[in-house]
Amino acid sequence: MDEKQLLKDCLDGNRQAQKRLYDQFAGKMFALCMRYARNQQMAEDFLQEGFIRVFSKLDTFRGQGSFEGWIRTIMVNTSLELLRKNDLLKKSLSISEAFELPDQLELPADRLNEQYLLSCIQSLPAGFRAVFNLYAIEGYTHKEIGELLSISEGTSKSQYARAKAWLQQRISN
Repeated sequence: MDEKQLLKDCLDGNRQAQKRLYDQFAGKMFALCMRYARNQQMAEDFLQEGFIRVFSKLDTFRGQGSFEGWIRTIMVNTSLELLRKNDLLKKSLSISEAFELPDQLELPADRLNEQYLLSCIQSLPAGFRAVFNLYAIEGYTHKEIGELLSISEGTSKSQYARAKAWLQQRISN
């Protein structure tokens, strides 16, 4: 079944098509949500809320750009909104406080893998984690990040640089 037909079936309320759509994208979108979340439970909440929005806004997808990119944007925005809603972006540790946290992520050098890198990213304070993800992984500009997070472009650049340095130090230890 092609993507257009799948979208049409989903819009027509076909539950099997909706499940296929969810199954097709849930894995990738969960990985995205994990980068913004502190833990798996929070990522599951982000994913669930994100898919609720995907299905409720499905009729607004106009076929401009990729469908996966459209879903990805909804997931990023949902994750950021839920972080803001819970004041996690404002209440997070400063990066200097994060430097003082005990290293809970010790793994042998031969186990430096995706899971370890994800746990390092998740251990960043929420604001720094959001900026790092948006810039380094999602490809947003610092100006766009500033608008999304209601911070200045300079603050975005500074938080990215500090998050990157923190991650480099954490990984090299």
